[in-house]
Amino acid sequence: MSINMRRASLAGFATLGVAALLAGCASAPSDTASTGTAAAASDFVPCMVSDSGGFDDKSFNQAGFEGITEAADKLGVEPVTVESAAETDFEPNIDNLVSQNCSLIISVGFLLADATKAAATANPDVDFSIIDDSSIEADNVKPIVFDTAQAAFLAGYSAASYSKSGTVGTFGGMQIPSVTIFMDGFVDGVNYYNTQKGTSVKAIGWDVAGQTGVFTGGFAAGVEAKTAAQGLIDQGADVILPVGGPIFLSAGEAIKDSGKDIALIGVDSDNYLTAPDLSSLFLTSVLKGVKAGVVDVVDTAAAGNFDATPFVGTLENDGVGIAPFHDFESKVSPDLQGELDKITEGIIDGSITVESPSTP
Repeated sequence: MSINMRRASLAGFATLGVAALLAGCASAPSDTASTGTAAAASDFVPCMVSDSGGFDDKSFNQAGFEGITEAADKLGVEPVTVESAAETDFEPNIDNLVSQNCSLIISVGFLLADATKAAATANPDVDFSIIDDSSIEADNVKPIVFDTAQAAFLAGYSAASYSKSGTVGTFGGMQIPSVTIFMDGFVDGVNYYNTQKGTSVKAIGWDVAGQTGVFTGGFAAGVEAKTAAQGLIDQGADVILPVGGPIFLSAGEAIKDSGKDIALIGVDSDNYLTAPDLSSLFLTSVLKGVKAGVVDVVDTAAAGNFDATPFVGTLENDGVGIAPFHDFESKVSPDLQGELDKITEGIIDGSITVESPSTP
């Protein structure tokens, strides 16, 4: 499958949700699972708790919320969802869902790992799933994780190809694996472009070797995110990858205030579609099939087929990818798409190695 098809498929996850992700690294859900889902018990209650970004973050949490809503609608049941305003909300929010007799509780994000593990241990008859964490080993906890370094590698290569200033940058919300894996892949993609083209495009904001860089300290849009973006702009970056839910909104503000020709790269969902006010700024987005992954987990659990085998999204199974270039289609090199197709093939067949300390 060409990367054009892969990107179109994943863009569909963000908008239509009509595709089903492959379960783990194996095959797509079977017809038997779908039939069982249709006959799911009426007392099945799918539930979800957000991280502090909230379900309207136009990114990670929103994709999860759309997934559980779509799955519940298909089953004819009402989902129970609760938002977290701070990390101190995680444990009580999950306990609240347990008390509401949830059949499946999905935690959105690595930061909920401790609270999820505690609740799963205390409630072995309740199924749990957690997005962006694979640290919990329990029969009733299914990880949903993504090798986003692979897709971010493509985005980094694209950023280096597009850059006019010779400097691109990235910054994150918090220094956790589900954030730094994007940054690792992005910087490595820039470096790969330099190796292939004999150029010297700089990637600032993250040092892969030292695993140090620029972080806002949280996942909220605001002064910290805008300041971090402005710092990269001041150093000459003309492509910026903010990793951490709605912090990209503040980066967009900084770009608009600068009056400079600077492009954004989104994460998780196709931010060209989820944030139309900033759509003209997006070169592309690094996509995770969060929505489709949630739909699959809910369907499987409702059919009585829940298991703890991790789902791992990769380029090979279309669990990650990059969004179309949209308004930048005519601005990027005419050779770029073909180069990305070859890189994708190389990553899949192993001839191009993309690794991160945070690779699942």
